[in-house]
Amino acid sequence: MPQVDSPAIDLAIEKWVTGPTTNISHEIGKPILIHIFQVNCPGCFTHGIPEIIEVHNQFKDSPLLVWGLATAFEDFHHNNLENLNKLIQTGEVVGETLEVLNTQGLLNNNRLDYRLPFPIAWDKITPYQPVDYLLETEKFIAKDFPQFESFPIKNQKLISNQVLGYLKQKKISAETFESYQLKGTPSTLLIDREGVLRGKWFGSGYGLEKEVGKVLI
Repeated sequence: MPQVDSPAIDLAIEKWVTGPTTNISHEIGKPILIHIFQVNCPGCFTHGIPEIIEVHNQFKDSPLLVWGLATAFEDFHHNNLENLNKLIQTGEVVGETLEVLNTQGLLNNNRLDYRLPFPIAWDKITPYQPVDYLLETEKFIAKDFPQFESFPIKNQKLISNQVLGYLKQKKISAETFESYQLKGTPSTLLIDREGVLRGKWFGSGYGLEKEVGKVLI
């Protein structure tokens, strides 16, 4: 997993839906801002994507590259390539995104009144078929519970059982989302000209304009 201030790894991309086929290692020399979202994610469309569009427009005459990466770690009947294509081609939204944006008066005939102005890729979604569930449980705990060994034995067993249960019912892996150990959507990655990960944020409102300015110096 890439840590902030360490080299970024290439995105695992199943398909570039819009824009040229490229990746982080192909764009050394240019800073990159990558916004990770799900189609069925109201917060992505009320806060995350509008923020990224604003940054894109502000820095459109700079060397900054802005990419969107649609992923799926839940609600696969909504979060899929078919609905991503509808979103890009017609602005049509689905699921909870549709409900929330309609309630807020942000749609026109169930569609966004704008288009995503930057290249969009689809995360590589693969079946989750681990060889050793216990080993995967240990990895998951090490990642999400760094103080695990200091917990009471009773709590350790409870966490282990819950994680094991979660992994046994898990069917799908979103490779980029998991390789960067993102906490949810919307999330944003910022990579500098040397290909070093300089920022990783979950949510919005972190002052991205200022952070982008740092990597453009």
